Parts: sequence; C-alpha cells; structure tokens
Amino acid sequence: MILEYKNSSLYYEDEGQGEVLVLLHGFLENSSMWEGLKPEFLKSHRVISIDLLGHGQTDCIGYIHTMDDMATAVQAVLDHLDITSFKVIGHSMGGYVALALAQDNPSAIRALCLMNSTYKADDNERIGIRKRANQMIKTNFEAMVRMSFTNLFSEESRIAHQKELEGALQIALRTPVQGYIAAQEGMMLRTDKQEFLKALSAKKLIVIGEKDPVVNGNGLLEDTKHSDIETVVLSQGHMSHIENMKEITYILLRFIE
Repeated sequence: MILEYKNSSLYYEDEGQGEVLVLLHGFLENSSMWEGLKPEFLKSHRVISIDLLGHGQTDCIGYIHTMDDMATAVQAVLDHLDITSFKVIGHSMGGYVALALAQDNPSAIRALCLMNSTYKADDNERIGIRKRANQMIKTNFEAMVRMSFTNLFSEESRIAHQKELEGALQIALRTPVQGYIAAQEGMMLRTDKQEFLKALSAKKLIVIGEKDPVVNGNGLLEDTKHSDIETVVLSQGHMSHIENMKEITYILLRFIE
C-alpha cells in the first residue's frame, strides 16, 4: 500500500490480526527482507512492514535522511492505521530507526528488538568509512554496493547461502544513489541511545552475530551485563535472517510472544 507522505510515496504492508508487530529493514534492504519470517509472525500478530525513506518503493524526501526522519515516516504510517501500541523489530539501520521511534513515544512500545544492530553512535572510524563510501558511490555504485553488502556475511555464509546472498544483493543494487547517500549521512548523525534503552520499560532484546563485521557484539554484551536487556549471540554475521534463519525464527517468535 502507498501512503502519500510529504508529497512522496511511502510504501507499507499491513497483514494479519492480533497485537501489532512493526518490522523495519536495514540499509540497502526493503520490507521484502522479512518474507521468510513473516508467515510465522502472522500466526499470532498483525504485521506492519515498511519501506524506509529512499529504500524499496518509498521515495527519497531529502539528501539527508536522519533516523528521526525515518522514524517520523514510520509514525505517519502507524497514525494512518490508528495504531497506538506495538512491538518492533529493527534489522541493522532499522534498529536505529526503532530506537528513534521509541524515543519519540516510549509508552507506545511494548517490545523492542535490535537485530544485528546497536544503540551506540558511530565512532570516528565508522564515520570515516561512511564518508568515503558516499564519495565513491557516486562513480562506482555497483562495485561499492556489491563489496560492502557481501562483506556483511561471514565467509562460510557466502558459500552456504550464495543464492540468498545474490537475491538480497539484487535488491540492494536497486537502491537509488540518493537513498544510499541520504541514509549514510543520517546514520552518521546518530547519538548514543544506551541510557535511553536501559530506561525503556518495554521488553528488550539484542541479537548479535558472532562474526558481524559492523556491530561490536562484545561491547554490547559487556554494556548490558547488569541490565534487563536480553542478548542472544548467533554463530554467523550481520544477516541473521539469512545466515541463522532457523535460530532467529525461534528467538524472535519467543520474544514477541
């Protein structure tokens, strides 16, 4: 379905019945990343999946899409559907958006899962990587996307899940250059949300990939050791919904129930 939002198209899917579960995809993904998990979620939940700004069938609305911008767009969908209480799972960048969404309206959040994501802001090294990528992407889009996307998978997964990797890569390559740059610019502007997440009264889960090259899993485990934030470590990389499909399905179903 398309919602007109700021003179642009904002794509979402609204399926099933029951308590509301909002699904937010990551950078260079779209709402189709949830297709393998969604049938299980739909057995007990009304599932809202949204294409974030500059991804999938949702338009770009600027040259910088902050996580707050993306969260405001998600909230526009929820307001349109008269949804005032929900659970949310965010993969990677979708986790950053979920945190921004929760910060805007903490009482609406019943459960929040950061899947291969973090509450930490970018450090200087990550900001430098994003800035270089935004320069290079203008002249060599396909090679840059192909390299950075493939590196999200563990070495074993690149072989074991070659077909799924290629399918996800083809979706990534359809991301517009403006959407790529605007999201990267927005991710650089994130602030640390550790104290907010610890204080949030909702049920909380962080899913960590042991071989994730993007998220510092050990740091998250240390930070959350004496908190009410549940953590689960899976054996592979950043793309748990592909690399650890069986395990992540079980974990997420247990979490939302």
